[in-house]
Amino acid sequence: MNINIKDSVLQDGARNGVDAFLDAVLSAFKSQVGEELNAESMQHLSADQITLWGYLILRDELMDGGFVQLIYNGYGPFYFDNPFAKAMRLWGLHEFSKLLYKAKKAYDAHKEELTRERTDEEFMAMFEQYPVFDDLDDEFVEAEEDITAAVAHYVDEHINDFVEIEQ
Repeated sequence: MNINIKDSVLQDGARNGVDAFLDAVLSAFKSQVGEELNAESMQHLSADQITLWGYLILRDELMDGGFVQLIYNGYGPFYFDNPFAKAMRLWGLHEFSKLLYKAKKAYDAHKEELTRERTDEEFMAMFEQYPVFDDLDDEFVEAEEDITAAVAHYVDEHINDFVEIEQ
């Protein structure tokens, strides 16, 4: 499915920085396929579009509560059982891809325990129980601006793979 976006909306986003640019593209996705990235909306998106939306979810989850939160909120299979890290590498984000592979290794080692239902107290205790994610969280937070800028650059360089620009 072609996702349409007005050139003026895209230009406004670009003028306001990488976050606004990516948000403009994401808003176009949401307005045309639904507000959530799920099985139904993914049927209408290309692999690149799904990857971009996935990155923005991952960024928000990691900035809010790190890999423990990302996994506990049910996103583990999307990021670690699919070629998301490979897609990031193919987009030129080699160091970020390596970070994701390290997180996948920890996820795979503790998948059952990380994904079981918990009380709020048990969830909060997970941050101490899985210190392996602390370093990965810190690495992401320190590099987030550069990673997001690289994602935005990739999208800009391959804009026709993401949206169809209308005048």
